[in-house]
Amino acid sequence: MRATKAIIHLDRLSRNIAAVRTKIGAKPLICMPVKADAYGHGAVPVARAALEAGAGYLAIATVDEGIELREAGIDAPILLLSIPLPEELPGAAAYDLSLFIGDREFAEAAALAARQAGKRLSVHLKVDTGMGRVGCPPEAAGELAAFIAVCPSLELAGTATHLAVADSPAETDMNYTREQLDRFRSAAEGIRRAGIDPGLLHAANSGAVIFHEEAWFDMVRPGIILYGYAAPGRTPEVEPVMELTTQIAFIKRVKAGETVSYGRTWTAPRDTMIATLPVGYGDGLPRRLSGNLQVRIRDALYPLAGRICMDQCMADLGPDTDIRRWEPVTVFGGNAPSAADLAARLGTISYEITCGINKRVPRIYRH
Repeated sequence: MRATKAIIHLDRLSRNIAAVRTKIGAKPLICMPVKADAYGHGAVPVARAALEAGAGYLAIATVDEGIELREAGIDAPILLLSIPLPEELPGAAAYDLSLFIGDREFAEAAALAARQAGKRLSVHLKVDTGMGRVGCPPEAAGELAAFIAVCPSLELAGTATHLAVADSPAETDMNYTREQLDRFRSAAEGIRRAGIDPGLLHAANSGAVIFHEEAWFDMVRPGIILYGYAAPGRTPEVEPVMELTTQIAFIKRVKAGETVSYGRTWTAPRDTMIATLPVGYGDGLPRRLSGNLQVRIRDALYPLAGRICMDQCMADLGPDTDIRRWEPVTVFGGNAPSAADLAARLGTISYEITCGINKRVPRIYRH
């Protein structure tokens, strides 16, 4: 096995789910998003651990992601959050993936695929209350629900929306989220006026779990918070699930004035020891972190020297060190800077860091 590994702490995932459960109380179901290979953590092991920890639903973004879970023996309800191509619908029906439906044309296609598969397919009506992505207008929800209700091969199991700025405490964003929730409640009422049960109502992402109790409804869909990242100082308290580690592959002395790595962007200010680490942007460590990352070796942080390469990067150990070849290194997570810290340096979000750690990095699951 490679020196570079992503350690996935499933015990932390379980505690994060428990923390969200404590926050929201006993009633709302928890939907665990495992799309994008569970944000880079590994879809099947994470899905199993989440269900064992009390999640009631799973969510994915592609039909293939759902098939992977089903073929691994997972029989929990799975929500397909994105819109698949028409030719993917037979697979969605065959594997009992619950579709999000936001217009009549797609409802007709889903009904046909379910009928041809001999299935009654569970679907969730998607309302666009202000995200501007997919879904029907709130005022059209009743009409769309009525059409779904007369399709023998479809069952309306839920009604959902997605919140655009629920993770922001700014007053203008708080007000916008409240407006979205008002539109969503109006849509649900329109479905009821049509004589139809809207099923499970769900809207809350991670931000809404933290800031908007009125968004919890019947189910919540927190994403990144379950993987261990939330607003500092806010409840619930969560722990990062992924830790990227490696080992020192080579150590050499570099003299003052000598340069390291591509472009010769780093010059040794004094005689020093350079450790080569077998991890690079080919593994998903962003090249833009060159010159802006410290890794943990033993109990200290050491800065990278020079540009991150595809398969390797170098750390400056200083002029006097007893660190030896093959010693363990933590790149992020654990007692090193977190994925959120790295993301902040790049002006991005922690999702992008964990999702970017690719398949050539083996995952090691710890309980």
